[in-house]
Formats: sequence, C-alpha cells, structure tokens
Amino acid sequence: MDFNMKKLASDAGIFFTRAVQKAQCPVEDLRSREGLLLRVRSPAVDPSPSGDASSLEFIGQPLSIQKFTEEKFGQAEKTELDAQFENLLARADSTKNWTEKILRQTEVLLQPNPSARVEEFLYEKLDRKVPSRVTNGELLAQYMAEAASELGPTTPYGKTLIKVAEAEKRLGAAERDFIHTASINFLTPLRTFLEGDWKTISKERRLLHNRRLDLDACKARLKKAKAAEAKATLWTDEVDKAEQELRVAQTEFDRQAEVTRLLLEGISSTHVNHLRCLHEFVESQTTYYAQCYRHMLDLQKQLGSSQGAIFPGTFVGTTEPASPPLSSTSPTTAAATMPGGPSVASLAPPGEAALCLEEVAPPASGTRKARVLYDYEAADSSELALLADELITVYSLPGMDPDWLIGERGNKKGKVPVTYLELLS
Repeated sequence: MDFNMKKLASDAGIFFTRAVQKAQCPVEDLRSREGLLLRVRSPAVDPSPSGDASSLEFIGQPLSIQKFTEEKFGQAEKTELDAQFENLLARADSTKNWTEKILRQTEVLLQPNPSARVEEFLYEKLDRKVPSRVTNGELLAQYMAEAASELGPTTPYGKTLIKVAEAEKRLGAAERDFIHTASINFLTPLRTFLEGDWKTISKERRLLHNRRLDLDACKARLKKAKAAEAKATLWTDEVDKAEQELRVAQTEFDRQAEVTRLLLEGISSTHVNHLRCLHEFVESQTTYYAQCYRHMLDLQKQLGSSQGAIFPGTFVGTTEPASPPLSSTSPTTAAATMPGGPSVASLAPPGEAALCLEEVAPPASGTRKARVLYDYEAADSSELALLADELITVYSLPGMDPDWLIGERGNKKGKVPVTYLELLS
C-alpha cells in the first residue's frame, strides 16, 4: 500500500472534521443520518446467559467515519470513480502544480530580490497599494549622474558617465514597463486561477469525497443488515431503511460527481486562457529586449563617435572571443532580425563606403593580428571575405564605426566585422 504523507495529513483533517460534526449532532439525528447499528438479541438467535427476553442495543458509531478509517488501513471496499473522471482529476492536479511553479519562477524573474517579493505579497494581502520601487538600472543611472557631477561633467570621464547614465535610465524605464505589463497580462490570470477556480474545484472535490464516504457507509450498513436478516425478523425494517438511505446517498453522490466533473472539464478553457496570456508575456518580453537593444546601440554609437577623438589610433573591440552571430551569412542580416534596430550598413558614417581602401595606409603602430572565428561572406567590394581560423592583420581608423575594422590578408584589404574576430596579443 502506497504511503503519501501529504495525502494522509489531508485525510486526517477530513476525518477529525467529520468526527466533530457528528459529535455535535443529537443522537436521533445521528441515527437518522448515519444509521446506528441495531443489535438484536433474542433467545432463539443469540441467547443470553440469563435467558431474558429479547433486547435492543444501539451502537453509536457513525459508519462513514468507521468506513474512512477502514479504508486507510485497507480493510474496506470503496466506490471507485471511472477512468475518465480519474484522468480529469490528474489533469487538474497537474495544471495546478505547474501553474504554481510557473507563477513563482516568473515572479523571481521579474523581481529577483526575495525581500521585495515578500513585501509586495504582504501589501497585496492587506489590500494596500504596492509602493513604486526604483529599478536597478534607474539606481545605477542615479549613481553615475551624481558621480559625473562630483568628478566633473566637462571631463571625458564625466561626459561618458552622463551618457551611460541616460541610457541606464531608459533601460530602467523599459524594465519597469515590462514588469508592469507582465504582471497584469500574465501573473494576474495565473493567480486568479489558483485563488478562484482552483479553490472552487478543491471545495467540490472535498464535498464529493464526503459524499462517497456516506455512500460507502450506506452500502456497508445494507450489507450487514442483509446478512443479519436471516437471524432476526426485526431486521427487515432496518434493511428497508438502509436501502432507502443508500438510494439517497447514491443520488447525492451522482449529483456531486457531475458538478465536480463539469468544473474539471473547465480546465481546458483555463489552458486556452493561459496560452493567450503566455503569448502576451512573450510579446512584452520581446518588446522589452528590443528596447534595450535599441538603447544600447544608440549608446554604443555615441561612445564610438567620441572614442576616436579621445583615444586616437586605438582599437575598438574586445580581446575575448565573441559570441556566434545570429546569422551565418552576414551581420547585416543578423541585425535586421532585431526589431527596431538599425542595420550594420546604416551605422557606417557617410562616405565611408566610397572610401578607396587600397589607398589607405595602416598606422605605424596600430596593427594587430586577429584570428577569424567564423566564415564571413563579403556583402560588397568594400568588405573582406573571411575563412574560419585564418590569421589576418587588422587596424582601426579614426572616426570608423566601432563594429568594424580594416583587415588585410596578403595584398587584399577590406572592412571586417569585429564580432567575427578574436584579437591576439
């Protein structure tokens, strides 16, 4: 016999609840609802030692509670639900469990700080408005702006701090909008299901469980009454009464089973609603990341345009291996897949595409070796086609787009994207 601690604790709660309810009822009402066993003693059937006349004895034990206890120890039969109903129950339980997990993890995604989540939970339970909270990006922007003000807003470092602070502030505002949209369109419907529909389903399931216990108790009583009918004629009335109670219990059980079945079948509508909410969540997340990409691209352009004047002859890029591109064809195609972001071709300064690269001489102290990470097909004559793992010479020119470098291989020369290179020391 399988042992489930949570189920046993739940069943024990039902047991004590029903026991208290039965104890508060009058004896006659208890007898009419649960059926007290009527023990018949007569000299012909069960003679007493003294040979007295037949006597009647009531045994005041509610059969449904006794039935519940016997079921827990595997000593009694129980009314089984049909396979379709059991599948509906399992499907509803699975929906509830996974909805709780998705809800909790989405809350962690939107608000990683557990203390802040607890605070918001308490405000919701107290029916009070959750105070506005500054996002991490907005807080970073505030610190950068204060640092620029103190260190000197006219210095190169101060100017850059101000630019980055403005970008971080926009990122924080985008994050705030994303959290607000996701909470309304995704988290709220999930909470509504758990706190509304699921509580109704659980209540009706508990009621169905009680109806089944009553039905099984009536079946057990009728079975015992029929077994004793042959020994005493007084049990005939008891059998009729047990049959009547069994019919009533069966009717109530069937009615409650139908109500519960209708609620469980409504889980399909819940899945459709959650699917729509999931699409809205993905759409809001896509919008959020597109805004972040757009803001960071603008910031990168601002920093790149001023970097040539501050650090002439230096390289733009990273010495770390870059991530694989979104497309195997060209960064122009990859950037075009991002909504709202300009293509790489549009980022080039005016007139650069018309620059005759053969006439450009490399700086005296500004060349480096680079290893090609991925194959790259040149989009036009100003670019240099690349093969993975080959070594080329690269350098940057003042005012050049930070995403591109000039690459040389033998007597060939052209623009190459930084994301396809690993700069070597």
